[in-house]
Amino acid sequence: MRAAILILVVLILAVIAAIATGFVDINQIRGTKAPEIRATRNGVTATGGQAPAFEVETGSVKVGTTNATVKVPKLEVVPPENQAAATTNNAM
Repeated sequence: MRAAILILVVLILAVIAAIATGFVDINQIRGTKAPEIRATRNGVTATGGQAPAFEVETGSVKVGTTNATVKVPKLEVVPPENQAAATTNNAM
């Protein structure tokens, strides 16, 4: 149960972040109308009404590769037995 609640919270936070960053844009294009309700001796009837309509625009992510030249620093490893000899040679 805790895992389900945690997943739900993470999903809600992801939706909030997507809307806040502009990755998702939601616009209401049609309003809501409540149905007319009538109660009679035979029961309750509902007529009419309209559900809202939304237009959702999402961003896109393009993934690709490019060739690049990267300079990598040279690494020199001095074993511990040779370290004393290397420091004495550098001191001269």
